[in-house]
Amino acid sequence: MRLSQYFMPTLRENPTEAQIVSHRLMLRAGMVRQASAGIYSWLPLGFRVLKKIEQIVREEQDRAGAQEMLMPTIQAADLWVESGRYDDYGKEMLRIKDRQDREMLYGPTNEELITDIFRNNIKSYKDLPKNLYHIQWKFRDEIRPRFGVMRGREFLMKDNYSFDLDDEAGRRSYNAMFVAYLRTFARMGLKPIPMAADTGPIGGDLSHEFIVLAETGESEVFYHKDFETFDALIENAGQDDLQSVVDHWTGLYAATDEKHDPAGCPVAAADLKSRRGIEVGHIFYFGDKYSKPLGAAVQGPDGEAVTVQMGSYGIGVSRLVGAIIEASHDEAGIIWPESVAPFKVGLLNLRVDDAACANACDDLYDKLSAAGIEVLYDDRDERAGAKFSTMDLIGLPWQTAIGPRGVKSGIVEVKNRATGERLELSPDDVLTRLAG
Repeated sequence: MRLSQYFMPTLRENPTEAQIVSHRLMLRAGMVRQASAGIYSWLPLGFRVLKKIEQIVREEQDRAGAQEMLMPTIQAADLWVESGRYDDYGKEMLRIKDRQDREMLYGPTNEELITDIFRNNIKSYKDLPKNLYHIQWKFRDEIRPRFGVMRGREFLMKDNYSFDLDDEAGRRSYNAMFVAYLRTFARMGLKPIPMAADTGPIGGDLSHEFIVLAETGESEVFYHKDFETFDALIENAGQDDLQSVVDHWTGLYAATDEKHDPAGCPVAAADLKSRRGIEVGHIFYFGDKYSKPLGAAVQGPDGEAVTVQMGSYGIGVSRLVGAIIEASHDEAGIIWPESVAPFKVGLLNLRVDDAACANACDDLYDKLSAAGIEVLYDDRDERAGAKFSTMDLIGLPWQTAIGPRGVKSGIVEVKNRATGERLELSPDDVLTRLAG
């Protein structure tokens, strides 16, 4: 993509309304623009990142055996009345009426709707287990939406729901999602730490929230130092050893500041770390909390009706965009992990009025694109310094620059955004290195 044609309205100054790093940088990099309080339009650069994150989430859900579907944003209030949550949920739920005066709501979550789908379509234990997910926009009417996409009113979320015949099977489903979450966040360049959590309005007796470490995180977290050596990319965790993986990750101490008791902490001071963290996912196992009142039952092996056991699992897809920036930035701008970067490479033409320079850039752009490498080509008539600043701001993993001196010597300047390492390579070597 040529930057001269790309819609990326960057800002030089920090917006006064932005209170945290990710909000400032997303506005400055032209990723989002506010439509109203807590509601954002995603511009092309931000939307590319959002879709990259969504795809990683999707791949790990599929890998864990969940099946993708799509449920609507608007739900009938009757289901929530039936489950008993309609009046309990609070003012965060946006309640509306359609033209027939029927009570409706903009879904903040989907336990009721998915349970209704299940009870109307699955009748036998032979059809279990089932794990169904979707990636859909949600709305929660936060009293004080702030921090950009980190605490907005409208947000993109992956939520999925497991249905099992008994408690043992239900906990296996929970463990599968626990491991899937570890892999999901690690693939995005994040360091996840699972922490036992309160179940809140979702309910149940087993819950973990997944915290990623960031200097500007929303809460303080305390954890055993060995977490920093754990490898979350568990390639071959089969169904039989999921519990051992979960035990490995939950066997060490980890707590948010709300749960941390300095006097009763079992970790020696030398082994206890304290940093800021951001919640990016939450999983729950709640048994029959929804299946019982909504009548989600199947015929068991003995012919008797069995109320199914359920769990629910959420990941804030749009929130992750902000969380990754909070965890990976410097004074110059964003530093995207390669897996979620909007483009892998930024190509800078340092003298657009020089025909030889333009030809060299066009040739490298064509070769990189032909190799399947996503390139943002800065072909604007701008100062070189402004181009480098823009590339640092938007945080693409690699910067390649060609100027008149480089054309004469057959050299391309290459910079790694994360490390700052600079190299001088031939165009062919650039292609080889970036295609690897």
